[in-house]
Amino acid sequence: MTVEQAYRECKKFLEKTEVIDPAFETMCIFEQRFSINRAGLITHGRDEFSEQNLRELYQILDKRAKKQPLQYILGSWEFCGFEFFVGEGVLIPRDDTEVVLNLCLEFLDKRQSKKAIDLCAGSGAISVALNKLANADVTAVELSREAFAYLEKNSVHNQADINLINGDVFKCYDDFDDSLFDLIVSNPPYIRSEDLTTLQDEVQKEPAMALDGGADGFDFYRSIIKNWSRKLKKGGALAFELGEDQADYVAELLQNEGFSNLKTAYDLSGIKRAIIGIRF
Repeated sequence: MTVEQAYRECKKFLEKTEVIDPAFETMCIFEQRFSINRAGLITHGRDEFSEQNLRELYQILDKRAKKQPLQYILGSWEFCGFEFFVGEGVLIPRDDTEVVLNLCLEFLDKRQSKKAIDLCAGSGAISVALNKLANADVTAVELSREAFAYLEKNSVHNQADINLINGDVFKCYDDFDDSLFDLIVSNPPYIRSEDLTTLQDEVQKEPAMALDGGADGFDFYRSIIKNWSRKLKKGGALAFELGEDQADYVAELLQNEGFSNLKTAYDLSGIKRAIIGIRF
């Protein structure tokens, strides 16, 4: 079997399993596992695809047919140009999170002091990006032991200088002085508990504790705004990633806690995906 034939067989198989974008996934598999990009398909398409590679490809497709997330199968995923190791027990970095990251980068760009804390840090996508792109002094807090292991690994892998804390954002705020941070950011669990079983099969393979935002999806927003706001310096900012239709209520929570200059940002689907507010 040639490289081109293997590529076409992979794409055809994924089409039958009804993944959202079989062409994209096929290209990801060939690039990450077999070091064959689009140019390589053209220049080496008629080369022999080894038996070892073919066995590995079939193993990948078998896992994908069982709705294992592609990112878990490949073992890593890119976010903002950085590679993050992922697997069972950690939320997969998503492009949507770039929306809140960009709000944070814009805010920090205007400040000399860039002391930030990332709550519910997961794989470390936001933390690493803030440290590397804004040269921010970042603390990352994550409760899950499984996710924290990935946070540690990704911090080292990306040579990021981050203070890592295995802690509970509902409790550990008292471990930090008031008026300490310029920025608090969080991509918290925000799915309503009753909606977890309705999520896409692949998403249900991700850790529930990284998805479950409580009965109405706002448990983390309420707690963080109430308990962490005083940890901000005067003029500091609090930023969140948002679920669909959550912007108005989170904005109200922020305003009630004394935040102003609220700004929201949209994802590519036209959803208000992030919000940031300033506390004076």
